[in-house]
Amino acid sequence: MSNNDIREIFLDSPIIAAIKDDDLLNKAVMSDCDVVFVLYGTICNIDKIVDKIKENNKIAIVHADLIQGLGNRDIAVDFIKEHTRADGIISTKQNLVRRAKDLNMIAGERTFAVDSMAMNTIKNHINTLKPDFLEIMPGLVTKIISQISSISRVPVVAGGLISDKQDILSALDAGACAISTTRSELWAL
Repeated sequence: MSNNDIREIFLDSPIIAAIKDDDLLNKAVMSDCDVVFVLYGTICNIDKIVDKIKENNKIAIVHADLIQGLGNRDIAVDFIKEHTRADGIISTKQNLVRRAKDLNMIAGERTFAVDSMAMNTIKNHINTLKPDFLEIMPGLVTKIISQISSISRVPVVAGGLISDKQDILSALDAGACAISTTRSELWAL
């Protein structure tokens, strides 16, 4: 999938359901959100979590770092690809993002914009790793979102600490293509 494809998906459905438990999974599959970030699970149940998402015609992106039993080696992405119907992964680990790209999965990088060194790292990753999208955390850093959006063709997703409609609008106005949130009351906006 290309950056333009994922950008179109985010433009059509700019609010991403980020789920951290079965209760949010059930709400997400009933929501209008087209994309679901899976932030929980184990190697024993991730296939069932993804199946429920896919059965409801949604895009499933698994946060590989947060699945219990998976490590930070490339084989973790191979496992997700071979044993689930996930459309892609998100990770803070460069090698996992790179492996997802090699396997033609959606490859998102979650990164934390905490200081100028982090900004330099983000710029470097955009140019070398070429993720399909970046999830910038926390999502309330609109100035950083604006800076990153202006230097990259990589779609930017804002995530973390999004608490209301104004946070969503601010992030989108700053240049984010989408936001991810575990606050299910915001999924219908």
